[in-house]
Amino acid sequence: MVSWSGHVVPFIVTVAVWFVATGLVAWADNRERATFSRSLAIAGAGGILGLIVILIASQSVSVLAVYAAFIGALLVWGWHEIGFLTGASAGPRRVPIAPGVRGLERFRQASATVMHHEVALALTALLLISLSWNAPNQIGATVFVLMLGLRLSSKINLFVGVPNTTTEMLPPHLDYLKTYFGANRMTGLLGVSIMAITALSAWFAQLAISAPVGSAQMVGASLLFTLCVLGVLEHVFLALPFRDGMLWGWALPARRRETVIPAPTPAPSIRNDRI
Repeated sequence: MVSWSGHVVPFIVTVAVWFVATGLVAWADNRERATFSRSLAIAGAGGILGLIVILIASQSVSVLAVYAAFIGALLVWGWHEIGFLTGASAGPRRVPIAPGVRGLERFRQASATVMHHEVALALTALLLISLSWNAPNQIGATVFVLMLGLRLSSKINLFVGVPNTTTEMLPPHLDYLKTYFGANRMTGLLGVSIMAITALSAWFAQLAISAPVGSAQMVGASLLFTLCVLGVLEHVFLALPFRDGMLWGWALPARRRETVIPAPTPAPSIRNDRI
């Protein structure tokens, strides 16, 4: 039986936070570069606050603590996204892909564009796991690891190639990433990814339905279920002719006129323009 407080409210909260947070990150990262230091400072303060909230909330199994840990994890995630999209923690390679590159060299060059960001995410995930290892409330770490897995899946798919590589939300200073996008094509990997995330969504849904009504377990499973559904949606967007501006055009400020680096076809892909 569907519970308003245990199923519906967590779903609404997750979707609302995802939508607004993605828009805020897009807004901050598409402004003038002179504003980046302020954005990084605010995001850093939010990330530290998120870590503290997760640590405190991990000791409680109340519904409020579950929501607090969830928001804390998103604050930490947003910190990393701001760092990457402003260029502060991208990777050592910040130029277009070399012409004619194939195979492992393609992967090496593409990986070098996001290496620092990926290492920071992995270290943060390990930190959150260690902080909540024996804690009664592990939602904060679980949310962060789940988002990391979903993002990694989308990056791998984009490297291999997807039918839709819209980049309306990619900041102008990261235009060189477009040259790493794969060919516009449908692959078996994207189909398998969508099915796998859908299966994970179903598992979390089962946990949410079977948990005691109104319990923290029900709320936590519902939050994770909704994140997985959003992950499926973002992967489906990679297969359909969907434009980012259809949802987040309101968040994109007027951009400075800069030279846009054209994306060759085909090319390897790394994409990271959403929360």
